[in-house]
Formats: sequence, structure tokens, C-alpha cells
Amino acid sequence: MAHTSLHEIQAGSFGAAAALYERARPTYPSEALDWLLPDGSPEILDLGAGTGKLTRLVAERGLHVEAVDPSEQMLAELKQLLPEVPTHVGSAELIPVPDASFDAVVVAQAWHWVDVPRAAAEVARVLRPGGQLGLIWNDRDDRVDWVRELSRLTASTARSMAVDNPVIGPPFGQIEYFVTEWSYPMTPEGLIELFASRSYVIIAPDDERARILGGIQQLLDHHPALAGRDEFELPYITYASRARIA
Repeated sequence: MAHTSLHEIQAGSFGAAAALYERARPTYPSEALDWLLPDGSPEILDLGAGTGKLTRLVAERGLHVEAVDPSEQMLAELKQLLPEVPTHVGSAELIPVPDASFDAVVVAQAWHWVDVPRAAAEVARVLRPGGQLGLIWNDRDDRVDWVRELSRLTASTARSMAVDNPVIGPPFGQIEYFVTEWSYPMTPEGLIELFASRSYVIIAPDDERARILGGIQQLLDHHPALAGRDEFELPYITYASRARIA
């Protein structure tokens, strides 16, 4: 029997929480998307699209976009919101579209789940000559006191994903980088749901999940920046990277 790693279990955990993921996860700042997308009217593949957080931003610009994700449940959420967008069940290592189908592939909050050499080769296959791969992550800004405490309570940080210096490799050339700071309006309930939608919380035993979410509630109840507030701003740093086929 093949052994399933924790990484693989986490990567496959989102489907069970697709509706929660859609409610809780933030969008992406427009200036990052301005930088990430090629000029003109490119045809875009959103790889690891999930519920379409990035897909809808591309579609709103009037561009042709298609979505690939391994989870049928996540794509079902996407289809409810974006019925006009073609969707495909697949992975970064096996993208179910023909060769040279797109001008750019974008991957939001997902490149850390892939087998990089296989994924890079497969992305290159579906790109047209001169095509571009773009990666983007939202990362909580731990320079802010209460956000740093939040990360300590949940023993989580996106920094371990190397979001600011991702590995892509051949056949792609030099990587370019873009960073922007912004904030996302959040409610206390939304902050709880944001962490409930994280893979390590989804797969955690009930007592561990209760401990994590209970700690966040304590922070909401007692930290001076949060206590008694119906809404607050969650600060983010968004990291984007892009590379073209060498």
C-alpha cells in the first residue's frame, strides 16, 4: 500500500471545507494582479483555482480564463459564482488541457503543494511560446503585534512556504518579484473561519482544532486592538513571482 504523507493529506483536505474556504479566504490586491498578468488580452489558466478567489478577478477584467483544481467540491463552489468559466479536475502535475493552450498560468496560494519539477514541465507544456507562469500568495503581516500573537497561538506561518522566494526551475528562466502591503476587512467570526479553513486545522483531531480556535477567540476577546470590535483590518503582505519559458 502506498504511504500517504501529511503533506498530501493536507493538500487534499480542502474539498471537505469548500464552502468555508470560499467564505473565509481573502481576495488579492489589484496592483499585484496588474503586475502578474501579461499585457493585452492573454488567455489565462488558473491552476489550483480552488473556489475561484483569483479566477473571478481575472474574469472581471474581461479575459478568457479556465480553472483547474483537484477538488470537485472546490470547483463546484467556483461554478456557482462563475458559471461561464470552464473548469477541469486535475493537478499541477497532470493538467487536463491540450499543449500550447494558454498565454499564462497563474497559481494562487498553491505552488507549495506541488511537485515542482513535474509541475514546471507540465505548465510549460500548456503554455504557448513565450508563455508566463505567475505565482501569488497572501501572507499575514506578523510585524503587527496582534497578528504575530495570532501566528504564535496557531503555530502557523506562511514564511515556511518560501512565498517570497519560490522555486520554479527549468524550463523557466529568471524569476521576477513583486511585493505589496494591504489589509482586508475582517470580523471576529471571519477570523475564526479563516483559520478553520486552513489545511492543518481541517485535518487536526477535534481537541487540537478546539484548542486552536479557542485560542483565537481568547485573542479576539482580550487583545486591546480587537476586543469589543465588530470589524477590523487584517494586514497582509502579498508576494508575487513570475517567470517565462527560457
